[in-house]
This record gives sequence, structure tokens and C-alpha cells, in this order.
Amino acid sequence: MSQPSTVRLERTTSQIAKITFANPPVNLVVPETLVRLHEIVTGFEKDPDLQVVVFTSEVPDFFLNHFDASQAAGIPAPEHEGGNPVWTDMVLSLSKAPYVSIASIRGRTRGGGNELALACDLRYASREKAFFSQPEVGIGLVPGGGGAERLPRLIGRDRALEAILGSADYDADLAERWGWVTRTLPDAELDAFVDATAARLASFDRQALATAKSQVNRATLPPEADLVASFAAFGNTLTQPGFLSRAAGIGAVAADKGLDVEYRLGEYIGLVNQTL
Repeated sequence: MSQPSTVRLERTTSQIAKITFANPPVNLVVPETLVRLHEIVTGFEKDPDLQVVVFTSEVPDFFLNHFDASQAAGIPAPEHEGGNPVWTDMVLSLSKAPYVSIASIRGRTRGGGNELALACDLRYASREKAFFSQPEVGIGLVPGGGGAERLPRLIGRDRALEAILGSADYDADLAERWGWVTRTLPDAELDAFVDATAARLASFDRQALATAKSQVNRATLPPEADLVASFAAFGNTLTQPGFLSRAAGIGAVAADKGLDVEYRLGEYIGLVNQTL
């Protein structure tokens, strides 16, 4: 019997698609997540009706988490010789797509999960339950999915350096104040707001939406080559002593503390580094 996918696609109307992340208990990004997301997003390119795509999660307390580095060997190769890495190709396609992408964020959104959210056009977050982080540097890695390219464009160089170099968790209020998310809403209002926004956009002219998005893209998107270079840098750090020693330290703490490590990853990263 095959395992259920970590990503589920639902077509709520002919104009609106909903993508739900489902990899309990903490919604880690695994190789199957990369493959399935790429399959879905590239499949949308042939859809003449699609106008809005909403990303959400069914796992309590986690929107989409960091990549499971223990499964790094399973990262899929580019589909074609000389092609972009699968993750890079997916986020580039998402950013440039003619439809509008919305991240409906409830829970922790870290590493690759944060980079997926940053690739979306709009990010709406639960004021009480959303948290954000690019934790790679704290465990001896570097962001590889677009975080280092997109975050400075949203929140500025110095704040992006603090977030990326410091590897801490940021709550939704600060994320909104910095411009990391489009806006926050009370948790009880998030779903209704996102649904209403999606329905409103889906009622507009598709060509007008796509053309207006492309105009904004010309002024704001990072160069494609920069994202490709970042993924290569991320892959290189996966084999470096700095990561291997910190991964072992985090693993030992996780064996003792369990899921609390994922709930308070920023704190535990600091504690592990102090012991090295």
C-alpha cells in the first residue's frame, strides 16, 4: 500500500485551487514534498481557467516546516540535463505564474516552508499562531530555496541579515511590522478572510490579473541565476563539518526533548551551538 502524499490538491472551483500540506507531526519538507509540489505547480501551466491558488495546512501548529536534512540524499535531480533544481524551478514557476498565489499561514513556517511562502504573491497569517524563521545558518547550512534573495527585498538588508544569520523564530506581529507577511488577522478570522480574498480575485478578469502581476514582477523578483546559485550553496553545506556536527547535536537534543525541539527550534539552535 503506497503512503499518502504530503501535499494534497483540491479544486474548489474552476478558478480556485487549494493545496494543503499534510506531513504530521511537524510538516517537514521531504523529497516527496518537492516532487509533488513541482508536479502540481508545473501542471497548472496548462490550465486556462485557474486564477487563484491557496496554500494551507492541516497539521496543527505547523504551516510548512524546514527540509528534513536526514533525507538530503533523496533530493530529486533536475528533470532535464542543465535544468534548474526541482525546488528552484517550482518557486520560480509559482512567482511568474499568471494566477495569484496566497499562503494562508497558521503555525510555524521555517526554512523551505518560509521560502515557499515568500514565493507566493500574498501571505496572510494568524496573529496568534504563525511564526517564521530561516534557521539554516544556525545549524551550519545556508538558505537554498530563495529566502536569501526574497527576504531582503521585503524587509530590508539589515533585518534580513538579523533573521537569516540569527536563525531565530519571529512571531506574526513582528513579521507584519517588518513586511515579511502581507497582513496578520485574528486566528478566528483568517480562513474567512482568505476565502473571501480568493473569491474576489477569482471574479476579476484573468488577463488583467496576470498582466498586472507581471508588471510588479519586473520590479521585484530576484534574478533566476541567484536562486540557482543559492540552491547549489545549500547543497554544498550539507556535506560540511559545520553542519554535520550541529546536526548531530540537534539530533541528540531531539532524542531527549522530542517534538518540543520543533516547537522552539530557535532556542534549541542557540543551546546546541553553545555546547560545540
